[in-house]
Amino acid sequence: MTRPLVLVVDDHPLNTKLVSFVVRSRGMDVVTAASAVEAREALARALPALILMDVQLPEVDGLTLTRELRTDTRYATVPIVAVTAYAMERDRLAAIDAGCDAFVSKPIDTQALGDLVRDLVANGRAGV
Repeated sequence: MTRPLVLVVDDHPLNTKLVSFVVRSRGMDVVTAASAVEAREALARALPALILMDVQLPEVDGLTLTRELRTDTRYATVPIVAVTAYAMERDRLAAIDAGCDAFVSKPIDTQALGDLVRDLVANGRAGV
C-alpha cells in the first residue's frame, strides 16, 4: 500500500523539519520545498494528498501560490493548509479566501497539526 504524500512548503529549515516529523509520524511521506519555484517543481513530479503552505515565502508568498494552484484543475481537490506566524482572524480569513482549507498558526501544536493532516488526507477538501 502506498503511503500518502504531503508537500511541505516552508523556507525555514526548523519549521520544515518539525512539520515533516509530524507528518511522517502519522504514516505519510513528505517532500519539501523552500519557495514557490521549488513547490511547482515538486508538484510537477508528484501529486500530493495534502499541501502544508507557509504564508511567508521568498519571492511569491504562500497565499499567491495557493490562488495560482486553485486555478489549476489538477489541484482542485488537494487540501491546502496555511501555516503561519500570523494569528489574527483577518489572517485566517485571508487564507481561506485564497483557497486554503485550514489555517494553523505558529507556534505549532504538533498534536493538533497531526490530527488535522490525518483528517484532511482521509477526507479530502471540505465541500469537494
